[in-house]
Formats: sequence, C-alpha cells, structure tokens
Amino acid sequence: MTATPRIALIVGLGNPGAEYERTRHNAGAWFVEAIAKQHHVQFKREPKFSGQVAKIQVDDDICHLFLPTTFMNQSGQAVYALSKFYRIPCESILVAHDDLDLPVGTIRLKQGGGDGGHNGLKNTTERLGSKDFLRLRIGIGHPGHRDRVLNYVLQTPRQEEEIEIRAGLERALNLLTEIVRGDLQKAMQKLH
Repeated sequence: MTATPRIALIVGLGNPGAEYERTRHNAGAWFVEAIAKQHHVQFKREPKFSGQVAKIQVDDDICHLFLPTTFMNQSGQAVYALSKFYRIPCESILVAHDDLDLPVGTIRLKQGGGDGGHNGLKNTTERLGSKDFLRLRIGIGHPGHRDRVLNYVLQTPRQEEEIEIRAGLERALNLLTEIVRGDLQKAMQKLH
C-alpha cells in the first residue's frame, strides 16, 4: 500500500444537541473531541460551514478538526462547505463514524468504499461527489435485527460498551501522527 496524501481535515460525524451527545451515533464526534482535548484546542462555531472548527498542528502540517452541527443525514453539506472553502481535496479528508458492522470498540481505517447504510457517509459521499475519503470506522456493535438499528444508534451505550469504544478511540488517537502523515500501512498494522 502506498502512502496516501496527508490528512488536512478530520470530521467527526454525529448529531447536534445535548440529547445526542453520548449516543452511539456520535462516536465519530467523540474521536474528534478527543483530538481537540489532546492538543488543548477549543472549537469555534462557524455558521458559514454549519459546524464547529478547530486547528491542530501535526509535524509541519495544519489539520482542521470539524464537528458538523447539521443532523447526521445532512453532514455532507457541512463537510463540502468547509472542504471547498479551504480547497481540501477529498483524498485529504478523514471521516470518523460509528459502524454497526464492527464489534464494540473495534477500530478500522478504510480508504474509500460504500456507505454501508450510514446516512452521514451517504450524504457526505453525495455532496463531495466522491467516496475517496479516508474513514475511521468505530465499532458500536449491532442490535441483532435491522428493525432495531435506529433506536440502537440513538441510545447511550451501556457503561462497559462506552469503556470499550473509548479505549478503541484512544488506540486511534495514539496513531494520529501516522494517520495525518498518510502512513496508513503503519497505522493499519497497529490498529488491525
């Protein structure tokens, strides 16, 4: 696997508002919030991007952190607005999101691919006009039947599940330098 372009934008998918803050569907936002905390930066509300933005420096690169304030199924409009303004190509975007198909706390990096029924990914792909962005897939487990998925993702995980998810996020956080540098092979070997 060859090195990918450096990451200039890390997006954490989730739903806005206190009632969704601790739900499984906001696991992507948890990751981006953890990056901001590690780097001691504060988010600033940016209405023109429909989101909250912060900047960190990794080596010599500036990387934008972004939390859309749109609902999940409209995340793409916010990601598109910010990436267009800063002229960030799709290949330099990492989208962190919850993933029903992975066991709780499992973390995977994936370049491109489908949306797996995830409305935030679907809308982001549509608005960017490409599926070539990097994904940080955060395992939240599956409720066992598709009819229970909507309620499941919008619920707070059990305490032991949240501990596993946050431990997975910590493992990914420890590989942030490799991820931002585009050294995915090294990051994947350590994560997978």
